[in-house]
Amino acid sequence: MTGPVREPAGLDVSRLGVELAGTPVVRELSCAVAPGGWLALIGPNGAGKSSALRAMAGLARHTGGVRVGGTDLGRLRGRERARLVAYVPQAPVLPPEMTVREYVLLGRTPHLGHLAQPGARDREAAARALDALGLGAFAARRLSALSGGERQRVALGRALAQEPRLLLLDEPTSALDLGHQQQVLDLIDGLRAGQRLTVVATLHDLTAAAQYADQLVLLDHGRVAAAGPPAEVVTERLVSRVYGARVRVAPDTAGRPVVTPVRGR
Repeated sequence: MTGPVREPAGLDVSRLGVELAGTPVVRELSCAVAPGGWLALIGPNGAGKSSALRAMAGLARHTGGVRVGGTDLGRLRGRERARLVAYVPQAPVLPPEMTVREYVLLGRTPHLGHLAQPGARDREAAARALDALGLGAFAARRLSALSGGERQRVALGRALAQEPRLLLLDEPTSALDLGHQQQVLDLIDGLRAGQRLTVVATLHDLTAAAQYADQLVLLDHGRVAAAGPPAEVVTERLVSRVYGARVRVAPDTAGRPVVTPVRGR
């Protein structure tokens, strides 16, 4: 089942600032992602990654500018913004009695008029999202019966049903074991090409971020400590300084950095 072909849209963030309870948590963040690219926000706990992502999604008050495909998101209403950008939180709320199909269909809400019911086009978009994530066999299953990995795929399915051009993911592999982490990241990477998406994700695992993302932004106390290709950002010097960690960093066969913790004496 194929749908409309949509060109991916690049993201431009200019001097983004976020405050929580009067305390700055993101300061002067500027970054850009090419159409169809993958940017990962990395940094220790409290660095401002999730706050920055929520601001990009229009879910947190902020200063500075966020543009998707040249469109200023600050000038759009919520429904208009949701047609361009889909956001998947770290712990999405999945109503236990709702079925997978019903939940994914909620992604069509930005495309519906006031009090309108989903039509054939909306059901087709939801079915495409289910198929893309291999969830067709689970469509009638209650959300309460899903495993952690399946729940993560269903949350992605709802986001895909929006037919966005930019996908924002907050820690998409949190609470997953190694195998399911790889499956989810492989899915996201495949969706970039198959669904023509631009991706921005926060990630804790530095090796995973370096393996999958084209560009990294390392945040430290809300400020950009480094930005660029993985090999320039994930270095022993920067990881030691920003994380206070003992590590060895070595390139794999493709030249991407692999981070290994070093035991203390």
